[in-house]
Amino acid sequence: MVMQQYLLTYSGVVFALYLHHVIRAIEVPLDLSQPPTITEQSVKDYIVDPRDNIFIECEAKGNPVPTFSWTRNGKFFNVAKDPKVSMQRRSGTLVIDFRGGGRPEDYEGEYQCSARNEYGTALSSKILLQVSRSPLWPKEHLDLVEIDEGSPLTLKCNPPPGLPPPVIFWMSSSMEPIHQDKRVSQGQNGDLYFSNVMLQDAQTDYSCNARFHFTHTIQQKNPYTLKVQTTRGVMETTPSFMYPYGTSSNQIVLRGVDLLLECIASGVPAPDIMWYKKGGELPTDKTKLENFNKALRITNVSEEDSGEYFCLASNKMGSIRHTISVRVKAAPYWLDEPQNLILAPGEDGRLVCRANGNPKPTIQWLVNGEPIESAPPNPSREVAGDTIVFRDTQIGSSAVYQCNASNEHGYLLANAFVSVLDVPPRILAPRNQLIKVIQYNRTLLDCPFFGSPIPTLRWFKNGQGSALDGENYQRHENGSLEINMARKEDQGIYTCVATNILGKAENQVRLEIKDPTRIVRGPEDLIVKRGSMVRLDCRIKHDSTLKLTVTWLKDDTPLYIGNRMKKEDDGLIIYGVAEKDQGDYTCVASTELDKDSAKAFLTVLERPERPRDLELTDLAERSVRLTWIPGDDNNSPITDYVVQFEEDKFQPGSWYNHSRYPGSVNSAVLRLSPYVNYQFRVIAVNEVGSSLPSLPSERYHTIGASPEINPTGVRGAGTQKNNMEITWTPLNATQAYGPNLRYIVNWRQRDTRESWSNETVRTTRHVVWNTPIYVPYEIKVQAENDFGRAPEPDVIIGYSGEDYPKAAPTDIRLKVLNSTAVSLQWSRVYPDTIQGQLKEYRAYFWRESSLLKNLWVSKKRQSVGFVGDRPRGIVSRLFPYSNYKLEMVVVNGRGDGPRSEIKEFTTPEGVPSAPRYIRIRQPNLETITLEWDHPEHPNGILTGYNLRYQAFNGSKTGRTLVETFSPNQTRFTLKRTDPISRYRFFLRARTQVGDGESIVEESPAPLNEAYTKNHVDIATQGWFIGLMCAIALLVLILLIVCFIKRSRGGKYPVREKVEVLDHEDHKVDDPSFDYRSLESDEDNKEPPGSHTSLDGTIKQESDDSLVDYGEGGEGQFNEDGSFIGQYTVKKDKEETEGNESSEATSPVNAIYSLA
Repeated sequence: MVMQQYLLTYSGVVFALYLHHVIRAIEVPLDLSQPPTITEQSVKDYIVDPRDNIFIECEAKGNPVPTFSWTRNGKFFNVAKDPKVSMQRRSGTLVIDFRGGGRPEDYEGEYQCSARNEYGTALSSKILLQVSRSPLWPKEHLDLVEIDEGSPLTLKCNPPPGLPPPVIFWMSSSMEPIHQDKRVSQGQNGDLYFSNVMLQDAQTDYSCNARFHFTHTIQQKNPYTLKVQTTRGVMETTPSFMYPYGTSSNQIVLRGVDLLLECIASGVPAPDIMWYKKGGELPTDKTKLENFNKALRITNVSEEDSGEYFCLASNKMGSIRHTISVRVKAAPYWLDEPQNLILAPGEDGRLVCRANGNPKPTIQWLVNGEPIESAPPNPSREVAGDTIVFRDTQIGSSAVYQCNASNEHGYLLANAFVSVLDVPPRILAPRNQLIKVIQYNRTLLDCPFFGSPIPTLRWFKNGQGSALDGENYQRHENGSLEINMARKEDQGIYTCVATNILGKAENQVRLEIKDPTRIVRGPEDLIVKRGSMVRLDCRIKHDSTLKLTVTWLKDDTPLYIGNRMKKEDDGLIIYGVAEKDQGDYTCVASTELDKDSAKAFLTVLERPERPRDLELTDLAERSVRLTWIPGDDNNSPITDYVVQFEEDKFQPGSWYNHSRYPGSVNSAVLRLSPYVNYQFRVIAVNEVGSSLPSLPSERYHTIGASPEINPTGVRGAGTQKNNMEITWTPLNATQAYGPNLRYIVNWRQRDTRESWSNETVRTTRHVVWNTPIYVPYEIKVQAENDFGRAPEPDVIIGYSGEDYPKAAPTDIRLKVLNSTAVSLQWSRVYPDTIQGQLKEYRAYFWRESSLLKNLWVSKKRQSVGFVGDRPRGIVSRLFPYSNYKLEMVVVNGRGDGPRSEIKEFTTPEGVPSAPRYIRIRQPNLETITLEWDHPEHPNGILTGYNLRYQAFNGSKTGRTLVETFSPNQTRFTLKRTDPISRYRFFLRARTQVGDGESIVEESPAPLNEAYTKNHVDIATQGWFIGLMCAIALLVLILLIVCFIKRSRGGKYPVREKVEVLDHEDHKVDDPSFDYRSLESDEDNKEPPGSHTSLDGTIKQESDDSLVDYGEGGEGQFNEDGSFIGQYTVKKDKEETEGNESSEATSPVNAIYSLA
């Protein structure tokens, strides 16, 4: 796994670029008056496409907005006079439009743009406009090039001069690229060099092609045709330089460009080129060997690269060297480029313009585009070579100064304005910025500012303390605060304060420190088989406040997640891995601030590619050498090669394995059989599986011979009583050895002196008829073809057909061993009565009846065999207490012989089988009832039942109790000793012989025990306790709310309520009663949520409270919650106060007041 980490700043740019922004000069806001500044311009050497309109860029800013003018070849260029030329609106960019016709070449020249306003004039660089050219190749006739093999050769290209120069490459006239190597290669001048010519070079022709950049056209030169004169042997020669010529040469290169040195040598064999620098090492960090080491490129040349370089060309015949003296010149380059100068009235300043070059450049100052010598005098300005000093400047002294540094190799032009302003501080950044940064990263808090005089900027953290500088902080001139390593404690609010004599300005920046994004477990390199499932891990740790994006790349391109892939939070799963899934997988975890990546390589093991190009060599009568080219092993080494063959005589189209060889070989000598038309193919095998078979080889037919082996598997056996069938396994195609394969079958009776009988057949069987019954025969089967017979075969013994036995066993004697078995003895039959091979003596027996009355029995015949020639055996698995019949036969290969006389016997009583079932019922907690059925097989006369039982409770068991019952009793009731215990019952039937098999049952669990098992104590369950606590908490909160509401409702004036309900009645009953005597001042206030009507009564907004129905003592609830009050109003003060108190403290009333 390869881990890669990238940390991004908040602005999303690399920190080094941000530092470039830090050291830039302070910009003047555009809302302030300022001279022009050139912002965009075309390159100095400007080549344009003649098919397009021409755009010469010139953009500038300033206040007031500058106006533009142009010069061409040093003279004023009147744009208004040429209808094809115009300037873009609010811009100085020239547009030359050829849609109406015209020649672009007419506008070639040197252009310069001027941007001016009332504060000065800025100049662009001089722009040399040239039109691209792609001239045609001059017509020429190229003669046939005749050259001796081994001689050097240079094919000249001489491309037409283009602007810019074309790209040169060599191809054949059929547009096939010319193969290049250390012997044949193209030089930097476009020529094609042959270190030595070989015969194969004449197989193609050679054409030089030039591709022009702007027109995207390719021009092809007439092709060269070579005729190579061959000799008996090519003489080896020492190297000689084809380019450059001689032993030394000189080369001048300008600083900052690439230096390209080239050495091309001839010789047989082709020489090797090596490069050295005299007195030092080659600069490895910027040196690159090209064109098969024939070219040395040094990038971004500097003065230190001057010196002597030499190339060494060598082969086994010798070596030669060429020395190249390199001198580095330099067009002007800046040491100190003049910067805009902003001064306050009365301030001093200076402009510095320092440049270097080789030769040393001259410095010329201009002001507003005119030489400073011819400018109006300015007493506050003094020119001292490359420096202009300003003293006690005043408003109105603003201007644009140009510095021109030039030598014979080029020039530099820089504009720098001097602006005299009187401006209080201002912060140019948006207010209250939020900066996010990854922990331990370097970050910048930006606070661009402006003012004149230039303000002093200080930073504070969290609005207190001294100014930040030093240690982990660094202040830059443009106001930015750099934090070298952002830590958690650096998080907070930072304030920048800019101050000058005219005032101050401030701004705040909030800094948040975020945890870095890290892949804690990335994918690992894996080797998997095709079709398997693979998982690539990508476990990520990141700041939870940042949005995480996880993407997967395959071979550095975004991975398409198809239906065979599943992207998970912590990995990627690929199902059914295919060969195309092999490659580099990169997990990229990114946030808005940083990203991390981890890479692993997935290797897919695939079955190997099939071998190819099979070739047969070393042809012999019984062997041939097979050679093949291995196919790709698909990342899993080939372990074996399987060679298969096919022949087209016996089984055409069927392939058989011939031999197997290790995976390290690709050639083998194959042993062959005579008279086979072989065709071979090869299969490669690796750990994953077998390849497809190779394409078949050519056929190879071996000459014939007589067979070397005879058929195998020869046997003779009768299919009928008067025949014998002789069969064998035939020879295969590689054993036949010749045409017309046939078999000579020989047979005769054993131990007789009769001669051999024979028959020649082409099949795999022969039947001999009219044979005696089951006699031995001697048999031979010999292979034969047109070339002869196989060696004498071995003699095999076979037998003619069998007939049914003629006699049955006699003197059969039976002896009863027990209730289920009897022993047999018999007299064996004579061998001549068997008429075949004795297989066994077989006894047939069947159950005639049971000694029990009314018991139905099956009379199905059963048998038992006694293999071999034996006089005794045992018949088992009989039913007790039954009448049986038995007879015996002799069995040979043909079948059963005649049956013996029938013998009868009776089996004695046995023990019964288990009762058919036992049912247990519990009608109540005091008794248990048992019912059972008789045994399916009584095996005698039942004498009763035995019942054993014992109580148990869990692992505890009671003592065993026994009950006996008569044979007719099938029911029993047990009185329980306790209602909890269960019982286990063992029931057996019995005869006079003894107890039979038992049936075991257990009583079901009592109801209370089942309830205990299936219903646990709910009060001890965690979920029930939690539910009850939640309900109690909810009720408590509800009661608190009720009390608060009721306490507010208790302030309602009782008197006013009474007046609303029965105002007139109170006046009549007691006109002197004064409700004010019962109320405090607090009670006379309007309750919240109420308003006073026009008649002075108070109307409550909520009409759901029980207070509206009266607050008397009868307005309460019974214990069952029923309402028993009446819609009456008590006039008695004590009752009224008592009711208010009751309702304020009653939870029931409080709850209903919320309803």
